[in-house]
Amino acid sequence: MEYFKQVFRKDFLSSIVVFLVALPLCMGIAIASGVPPALGIITGIVGGLVVGFIAGAPLQVSGPAAGLTVLVYDIIQTHGIQMLGLIVLLAGIVQAIAGILKLGQWFRAVNPAVIYGMLGGIGVLIFGSQFHVMLDRSPHDSGLANLIYIPSSLFKTFFDNGNESEAYFAAGMLGLGTLIFMAFWEYIKKNPLKFIPAPLIAVAGGTIVALALSLPVQKVTIPDSFASVISFPSAELFLNLFNPGVLASVFGLALIASAETLLCASALTKMRADAKVDYDKELFAQGVGNSVCGVLGALPMTGVIVRSSANIKAGGQTRVAAILHGIWLSIFVLMVPYLLRHIPMASLAAVLVFTGYKLVNPQAIRDLARYGKPAVIIYLVTLIGIVTTDLLTGVLLGVGASLLRLIFTFSVLTVKKQVNDQKKKVELSLSGAATVITLPKLAEAIETLPKGYHAVLHFERLFYIDHACMDYLETERLKRENTAEALEVNASQLKFKYYQSERGSYYIEEMEEKERK
Repeated sequence: MEYFKQVFRKDFLSSIVVFLVALPLCMGIAIASGVPPALGIITGIVGGLVVGFIAGAPLQVSGPAAGLTVLVYDIIQTHGIQMLGLIVLLAGIVQAIAGILKLGQWFRAVNPAVIYGMLGGIGVLIFGSQFHVMLDRSPHDSGLANLIYIPSSLFKTFFDNGNESEAYFAAGMLGLGTLIFMAFWEYIKKNPLKFIPAPLIAVAGGTIVALALSLPVQKVTIPDSFASVISFPSAELFLNLFNPGVLASVFGLALIASAETLLCASALTKMRADAKVDYDKELFAQGVGNSVCGVLGALPMTGVIVRSSANIKAGGQTRVAAILHGIWLSIFVLMVPYLLRHIPMASLAAVLVFTGYKLVNPQAIRDLARYGKPAVIIYLVTLIGIVTTDLLTGVLLGVGASLLRLIFTFSVLTVKKQVNDQKKKVELSLSGAATVITLPKLAEAIETLPKGYHAVLHFERLFYIDHACMDYLETERLKRENTAEALEVNASQLKFKYYQSERGSYYIEEMEEKERK
């Protein structure tokens, strides 16, 4: 009773807002993925009614995600739409098993620059393909071609005098008008209606204009019964279970969906301090949700940042908000599906063009730049790789770039010498990482010291040293002990403690932890 008195009203109102955000995006993402819009709505319903009950991130709202659009489209082009359900089902099982094995934290180990690069690359592809759909034209076969031919499509739409020029012109004006409205809606500061989602108003407005003016534009195709679009995986499809291409799609989908979900869940904790997240439970819930979607032949799902942030901003307090949004989607498609048939494709595509731009997220680039140029380079490698090749290849290129960066970081050691001839003393300042890779450089610096000079090693700028280098330094120290060429290790300024064990070897420990004990 306490919940209904104090919290339910907030969850109820938030669920309405999330529903209004989700409805146009579910349909638009489905169309961009190459499937009927009804399948996107089914995934949204499953995200609310199934995942909402068992989610490990109660404030996160799940559904079809723009981040999976390109991968789903590739799966359909490669294996056929009939295989989509089986691949989503198997990917969901992989996610659920990973959640049971408590691998949720490991899925978060992907470099954020790769994740942002992946979302940016997907954003570019969605922007390019849906720009043509916004003009009632067909997108091209590749991401680069879609970007290159945007000026050509614009010219043909607004300046061509062909037989179908009136229809294309109407679609172009409607699509661009929707796009411009959405852009301005977000930047109107004192807007009393700002709580209403821009995509909903834009699509509703475009639909009213198209109906009022009887514009000859393409409309959304919705079946009389949603049950007619549900297709259960047949037994014959399971014969493809050991096809390497199918398995690659399964694990690729599971990996990318999990990474995007857990990145979104992590972002919620930054948006609201009391947002609790159990990553393993959330991963399991997503696996169950995708398994259900696979059985129904619907789109895969992830936790979606647009819907989740709308939930938090609207005041959602518990998982009830996500569950209720699934109920509203169900009621809407059961009671008034005929309304969806009047939505112009141009307006719906304009919503996705704007979504694609938001996925590129220039602010993310500026945030990554604070961590140095390598983070931005990894972002660009991932983004360009996705646009020029495909999603999986681009992500792998980004992961490869981040691993190279890691190897480079641990393979750079700088040794600065400062010689004092009067005192017969040499100061050696080490910076970077002293590892087995950089051991030859360290050895060369020490073994080429001037004869008869006392040497002091400083570690102020050294962030890592491995056992091989410590063992070498200890050997050299003992060899030079009680001689004019003594080697003195000065680690007192470090956050690490450098000490001698009974065996004579040196080890490094965290100073703060030692002091805490």
